[in-house]
Amino acid sequence: MFTILTIALWLVAFTWLVSLILTLYSLSRQKSLLPATNLRLTASDVPLVSILVPARNEEHRVLKACLQSILAQDYGRFEVIAVNDRSTDDTGTILETLSKGDARLRVIEGNELPPGWLGKPYAMQQALDHASGEWILATDADMIFEPSLLRSALERTAEAKADALTLIPLFEAHSFWERVMIPTWVWVFSMFSLFYRIDDPKSDRAMGIGGFFLVRRTVLDRVGGYEGLKDEVMEDARLAERIKHSGARLLFDPAPALIRTRMYSTFAEMWECSTKNWFSGVNFSLPLALYCVASMYLVAVVPPVIALLLVVAGLRTEMTWLFIPAALSWLLQVLVMVLVSIRSGVSPVYAFTAPLGLATIYAMLFASSISITTGRGVTWKGRKIYERRGVRPPRQSQSALR
Repeated sequence: MFTILTIALWLVAFTWLVSLILTLYSLSRQKSLLPATNLRLTASDVPLVSILVPARNEEHRVLKACLQSILAQDYGRFEVIAVNDRSTDDTGTILETLSKGDARLRVIEGNELPPGWLGKPYAMQQALDHASGEWILATDADMIFEPSLLRSALERTAEAKADALTLIPLFEAHSFWERVMIPTWVWVFSMFSLFYRIDDPKSDRAMGIGGFFLVRRTVLDRVGGYEGLKDEVMEDARLAERIKHSGARLLFDPAPALIRTRMYSTFAEMWECSTKNWFSGVNFSLPLALYCVASMYLVAVVPPVIALLLVVAGLRTEMTWLFIPAALSWLLQVLVMVLVSIRSGVSPVYAFTAPLGLATIYAMLFASSISITTGRGVTWKGRKIYERRGVRPPRQSQSALR
């Protein structure tokens, strides 16, 4: 048994060594979108962009700053359509006040959810119904735009002759739990992007970021708009899949210098949002979710725990061969997270908490999977999602993880 455990730990250490190499490769390939300098859009062909902003119970967050940053764009032709999605706080008042000061901002009072719809897709569809632009930009009410963002995004699509562009913002981290969790999210996302070749037009894999998703109106209409996503909690990811499967060109770029967000400020907010999304991320497959949880705990959590227990118990000579691979696994894991932490603007010191961050992420996945599978559902902004008596998860899409 001792020999088997030692071999297993050495295999885990090798896995983290490979992960370190892949992380370095993935980060080296990420080219961030920067403010445009070579203008390709002339005054005669600047398209109208409709910016859609769903807002529900955003009074205590950065709704005002978000909309002010959008309205401050140096791009010449755009309209902003904000939907007050049945808010129970002063979100509507904030929207109306801002709209009175700028005619480019139109506020729509959201209707009650029809049967079969989830909240955000329905809010987006209502906004889309009022949009006039040749391009549609879907964003969230917690995003802060730099003034040149919209112009830079349009220049990027023109240069690449693309039909859609989704951007990864800078995820701000101020609290302890944000600094623990955000680098682990970024790492998991980087590995997903690398293995599934999201930016490769020859691959059918896709990913969308709801905070910034720019798409031609003709392409969005061709894939069914948001009506085809009415029961999708991760409508951005599913929209990206549909766009790519339609043959349209989708770009996927980081843009930390142009757009930023602080998604969550408390652990409770992180837990609520993550349990809403994570099971959808594995396409509502309970076996796949349980496999991911078990494998990550074995690879990321068990080795550091063994190393710490051996130190606390008093390291004896016969235990050295067990301690070395366990400690090495943790060290390599820390080095991986140091790289990602630096890229994420988080102190590398927090890399030592990587086992805690990964354990928490996959605990969220487990909780999400059980709650949705059993029909208890999950909660998001006061609404129950995927409960037994309401909208149930959609069937597995053909583009699911295989």
